[in-house]
Amino acid sequence: MGKHFKALSAIFPIILKTNEKNTKILLHCRKNTGYQDGKWDIAGSGHVDENETAKMAVLRECKEELGIDVKIDDLSFAHLSHRVSISGGRTYYDIYFVVNDYEGLPTIMEKDKCSELKWFELSDLPKDIIDIRKEAVENYLKNIPYSEIQE
Repeated sequence: MGKHFKALSAIFPIILKTNEKNTKILLHCRKNTGYQDGKWDIAGSGHVDENETAKMAVLRECKEELGIDVKIDDLSFAHLSHRVSISGGRTYYDIYFVVNDYEGLPTIMEKDKCSELKWFELSDLPKDIIDIRKEAVENYLKNIPYSEIQE
């Protein structure tokens, strides 16, 4: 019997703030990570560690990267993207959750990996956002719970 294929999991907390005019999403600009540096990404994103659920990873990453406290009950599932590498890279399950509430003020906690933290209108995402993140946010807004990406 052959070995089972192993895929990685990553989480993406969709942190929103809404007022009477618009809804904004919190993004960070990547630096020194080796992946899409210089582009905007979902703030607080990261890998799911061993012996950790996806929701536990959201709580840990939000604390480590943004300095905010999130409770599991304040997360709601938004989207799952199965990202398959056809060029020899890694295959991922990207799991997106909406953070419905949190305590603290989002701050750059890992200055070596993030050059900027900024709120963007959902209807006007930056042109230099990572393409697959933009697609996932758009799928969430359209209530599409699952997608597949080959890259």
